[in-house]
Amino acid sequence: MYIMETDRLAFRQMNENDEDHLMQIFSDPVAMQYYPSTKTREQARSWIQWNLGNYEKHGTGLWICELKEEGTFVGQCGIVPQTVDERSEMEIGYLFVRAHWGKGLATEAAMAVKEYGFTTMKRSRLISMIYKPNLPSKGVAKRIGMSFEKETRINNRETLIYSVHAKKD
Repeated sequence: MYIMETDRLAFRQMNENDEDHLMQIFSDPVAMQYYPSTKTREQARSWIQWNLGNYEKHGTGLWICELKEEGTFVGQCGIVPQTVDERSEMEIGYLFVRAHWGKGLATEAAMAVKEYGFTTMKRSRLISMIYKPNLPSKGVAKRIGMSFEKETRINNRETLIYSVHAKKD
């Protein structure tokens, strides 16, 4: 069952059978260059459990993104709870398989997730937390209408906070 679709993508909840899919990203040092390190299979399983918990507790999490035409796994994108400077936030997160970079999929996914956050979840504000050197993620955030808000430290890393507010009717 899909949560939503875009022109090219279908979004579904992550499940325990997605470990191999996630390892396409988590084991790639280039795809993970803006994270502290690559992830092990055990960490991928923990990631899945974290998302399953988010679905249950918050009704949202990172979703698996597949190409609609062939059902190919291309990445993950969704909304996850975060704490930034002691404030609870909802973050649009995205992470895609390197073979699918440069095709506009992250922007397409993040735009759909933003609309889902505003319309379905009735959120008035969404953020993205971006490790300072991550220029591609900054580009995605800007393309979906986010603006730089501030720089902070999260897990002892320089992190940029981009935000966007729902349009008032």
